[in-house]
Amino acid sequence: MMRTANPALSSKTFDEVISAEEKMTIQGTVNKTALSLFLLVGTAMYTWRLFFESVGLDGMGDMSAVYPWMIGGGIGGLIVAIITIFKKTWAPITTPIYALLEGLLLGGLSAQFETMFPGIVLQAVALTFGTLFSLLFAYKSGLIKATENFKLGVAAATGGIFLIYLVSFVLSFFGTGIPYIHENGLMGIGFSAFVVVVAALNLVLDFDFIEMGAEKGAPKYMEWYGAFGLLVTLIWLYIEILRLLAKLRSR
Repeated sequence: MMRTANPALSSKTFDEVISAEEKMTIQGTVNKTALSLFLLVGTAMYTWRLFFESVGLDGMGDMSAVYPWMIGGGIGGLIVAIITIFKKTWAPITTPIYALLEGLLLGGLSAQFETMFPGIVLQAVALTFGTLFSLLFAYKSGLIKATENFKLGVAAATGGIFLIYLVSFVLSFFGTGIPYIHENGLMGIGFSAFVVVVAALNLVLDFDFIEMGAEKGAPKYMEWYGAFGLLVTLIWLYIEILRLLAKLRSR
């Protein structure tokens, strides 16, 4: 049984879709992932420039100019992601839309971090893609194998992180939160480092999922769905690396 911690990619995804004429390929998924990243970067550049071209009272970039775009992108991206998970056949349409919406969020978020810590965005991007290609090499060379125990462990860790973030989000409405994990102390840095590792290991599960889909002869639209799942993990990894670097730079 195939497991993955990514909610977009589960063991039942290929059920009832194996009889399609056009088949999913790894190269096709790679191409669609690259196109999705291109779309994401395009809209990210829009909110990035909008931030730095808008000057607030302090003479710095004005976050109020990009907040509507960020909020719209974040909420819209979440809605489109849920639709994609439940309507996989719509992935050729919803995946590009998801990439465009998430780009609006990431562009503004990245600009905010760049203002506080100059150079941090370039570092985060380099580390994100460095991690992607390093784990892809490790996976293809057999250094890391997506065994059932490995998948179960990563899924459990991802679920635990999700619960911690959910509890922290709920507590924020009451003016409190989980202590230490969001601070720049040793515990906060250690927690962020752990989350980065778990997010990175999810890439291995995504690689395995895409390879399995190609081997099973999944339909062509699953290339877009595989690209969507990989995009979800990369966005998560990038944000967590940004947070970790920010904690380290603020000490």
